[in-house]
Amino acid sequence: MIDSQAVKNTCNASIASKGFCHYKATNGIKRHLAVDTLGFPLFTHCTKANVTDDQGLIEMRSQNINYFKAKPVNIPKITILLDHGYHPETITQALQEIYPHLTKIRFERSPKPSKIEKVAQGTSGFVPVATRWVVERSNAWMERCKSLVKNFEWTLDNARAKLNLCFIRLMLKRLAAA
Repeated sequence: MIDSQAVKNTCNASIASKGFCHYKATNGIKRHLAVDTLGFPLFTHCTKANVTDDQGLIEMRSQNINYFKAKPVNIPKITILLDHGYHPETITQALQEIYPHLTKIRFERSPKPSKIEKVAQGTSGFVPVATRWVVERSNAWMERCKSLVKNFEWTLDNARAKLNLCFIRLMLKRLAAA
């Protein structure tokens, strides 16, 4: 599952890392997060907030393309769930240009209940989707790290390092409890 999160900058952040996300009306950075089925990160990436979700995902995948090149040919396709802010056709085409033999990945939008399904269930408005909440829960885990509530970092690399440290701390706590 992949998602992005727009985060406001503080006065400590550099001008080079600032961008404005019109969708969220946020002046800051975007954190792109690819998680496994348990919600633990596979890849992280930080961009200016004005970078689209599609472009952030393409950058994240192209930086980690060796992970997919190393996969054996005989494994089944990897399905990556996206929310409705992404465009699977655009992403697939851009990644095919970077690595033409990239046939092991399939992008799929996560299901979204229709109005008819909501009426049948007797609900209205926002209805949580179980597959989406895997990555949303990971974003909530990030928010527990006080230094990740806003972007305090001078560079995007430092912001990504702090993001990775937060998840390393979380995974170590889970291992210690086991």
